[in-house]
Amino acid sequence: MSKKKAVRPPQLSPSQRHSADALSAEERAVQRAQIEAEQAQRRRQQGFELLAEGARLLAQNRPDEAAAHLERAAALLPENPDVAINLGGAYVLQRRYNKAVAVLERASLLAPDNAMVWTNLAAAYLGSLQLSGPQQQRKAIAAYEAALQADPATPHVHYNLGLIHHDRQEHAQAEFWFRRALEVDPNDRDAHRWLARLAAAAEADDAQPAPPADRADLSDEAERG
Repeated sequence: MSKKKAVRPPQLSPSQRHSADALSAEERAVQRAQIEAEQAQRRRQQGFELLAEGARLLAQNRPDEAAAHLERAAALLPENPDVAINLGGAYVLQRRYNKAVAVLERASLLAPDNAMVWTNLAAAYLGSLQLSGPQQQRKAIAAYEAALQADPATPHVHYNLGLIHHDRQEHAQAEFWFRRALEVDPNDRDAHRWLARLAAAAEADDAQPAPPADRADLSDEAERG
């Protein structure tokens, strides 16, 4: 019995082989692009889920747990200002001010018109008001003013500026900012109290007797007499 010969595939010309290879490579590139897009979408979705959970924990005053979620979110969403705002806020609550500054300064370059970025950056610069020095306070003032440029009605900024200026013994500026706080929120009881304190201090200063004249001055007056 004669053996059956295997059927050979049709032969392609060099030009036909080139076209087939090109099409296959194009299909592989499309497939890779689709896989990468799906992976990127999954990363974004995971990042937003971590952000939401971190924000929830932050609202419950659980900054340690929040920071852990938000750090992972930042790795997945490095350009997202909401992640930076929340992560910076968590660091501030943990008193990790240098880490907060690093996160929020970068965010201020990416989103310079975001008032909340500047507000949290100001808090990071300032740290504890009672322990802050002049340089920290100057940076905080500049960041708060940048927040007001982005949104003149940003909550709490006017009041915080009043506190900083009061700590710096700049009472006229403190009064100005407390009054601005009341323009934004007429029911701000803390701003009302600080204005009352400033008014009482000013009245007390006015009521104090003048310091006694120097003896040399009295001698001069006697000579003139």
